[in-house]
Amino acid sequence: MILEVAIMKIKPELMAEFEAVFPQAAAISASTPGYISHEMQRCVETKGKYFYLIRWESIAAHEVNFRQSPRRAQFRDLLVKYWEEPPFAEHFEAITGNRI
Repeated sequence: MILEVAIMKIKPELMAEFEAVFPQAAAISASTPGYISHEMQRCVETKGKYFYLIRWESIAAHEVNFRQSPRRAQFRDLLVKYWEEPPFAEHFEAITGNRI
């Protein structure tokens, strides 16, 4: 399993609207072959900062199945107006068998 961590910085005045629209964008990610699950976390200290955590079967599930498909454009089209800057994403893999 691969964990994609996407950091989104949302325009503070659009946070409520972003949170209302986000489930539609998440459903696009969820329709991708190789998708496992996701969660969205809102930062308590930094207004407008969100972590979108997506679990994929492999990096290819994200890089090929999502990014190289029309889903990526659909996802971006729903959310781009809310972003202060483009999201930043990286992939992580577990090094422990248990959660710490």
